[in-house]
Amino acid sequence: MTTDLKAAVIKASEKWKAAFNAGDAAGCAACYETDAIMVAKPFGTFTGQTEIQSFWQNLINDGFTGVDYLGPEITVLDETSALLTSGWKMNKAHGVITRELWVLQADGTMVLREDHFEAQG
Repeated sequence: MTTDLKAAVIKASEKWKAAFNAGDAAGCAACYETDAIMVAKPFGTFTGQTEIQSFWQNLINDGFTGVDYLGPEITVLDETSALLTSGWKMNKAHGVITRELWVLQADGTMVLREDHFEAQG
């Protein structure tokens, strides 16, 4: 199960990155639970898909693209959840992901319940 869960997180993470890099904020938001929490330092805390979608849309509108993860590590927490941490970079910024909590859904997909990251430049 550990290998399967890690593979599901990788697949879900790739889906989120592809949506962002395609300029699809709605696609990004769809990778989160309905009531997910995103803490984006220094920008603030965003709760729920609507607020999260608005955050990503603003970045996309400002020309941010090309997100990639640097050295991601996935830790399986239990049978239905895993934690991803990583460095990240894109065309206009870089930083660190301190906590992406991915949770298995009834349909077999993984979505984000929590997303904590920091822009460092």
